[in-house]
Amino acid sequence: MREDMKGYIIDLDGTVYTGKTAIDGAAEAIRLLRGHDVPFVFLSNRGNYSARMCREKLAGMGVEVRDEELLLSSTVTARYLQRESPGSSFWALGEQGLVDELQLAGLQAAERPEDAQWLVITLHETVTYRDLNMAFRAVRAGARIIATNADKSFPGDDGDAIDVAGMIGAITHSTGSEVEVVIGKPGRYMAEAALEALGLPPELCMIVGDSVESDITLGRNAGIRTALVLTGSARADRLAELAPQPDEVHASLLQVLQGQSKA
Repeated sequence: MREDMKGYIIDLDGTVYTGKTAIDGAAEAIRLLRGHDVPFVFLSNRGNYSARMCREKLAGMGVEVRDEELLLSSTVTARYLQRESPGSSFWALGEQGLVDELQLAGLQAAERPEDAQWLVITLHETVTYRDLNMAFRAVRAGARIIATNADKSFPGDDGDAIDVAGMIGAITHSTGSEVEVVIGKPGRYMAEAALEALGLPPELCMIVGDSVESDITLGRNAGIRTALVLTGSARADRLAELAPQPDEVHASLLQVLQGQSKA
């Protein structure tokens, strides 16, 4: 186990699992962290999952997670609205996992889209025309738009899949309104939540992920050391083209923690 980092911020999609399949060595990596009492937090742009859903998914892969070790963009979005717009009503363009997190934070789901103060957009893997039209009506009636993240794609079971940017585009292009707040990586809200959970300054932490756009950029903006892993969207043959460049490149999360030679 390497000793130069005191805490880790770990991505999920493409770093710990791909779709429904755990990445080789991921469960061992988490056991390694626990065995050496090194604090860590999972930081994910997954906004269509609740924390409970994500815990259950990870448990099925042999990765046990405590509440304080799991930060999803749905959770951080709910905390943001709880703090900045307490008691506000929302309409969700997303799935039940997002709604669960918002309601746990004390926010109220509007009975009609026209009554919502906020439209909350996240990944919606079963989206229908009606879903899009209800969101359209909410914004046309004055709802402000907040998005859990703005990723264009994520690694699915059978290849890259469209992400939240597709949902955002449908609403902003049809209404002429813009997103007011984007919570997810690489934004500061996620970095602040992770560092608060770890209780460590950024210079003692490392973020590990497969995305330059979200993980590596978050680390660079927040002063956190970065490690890119080649188990998700990043390609070994295109490393020279990346911007910003990661501090380290490794084949997997386990190799990052073991301090093995870079890929």
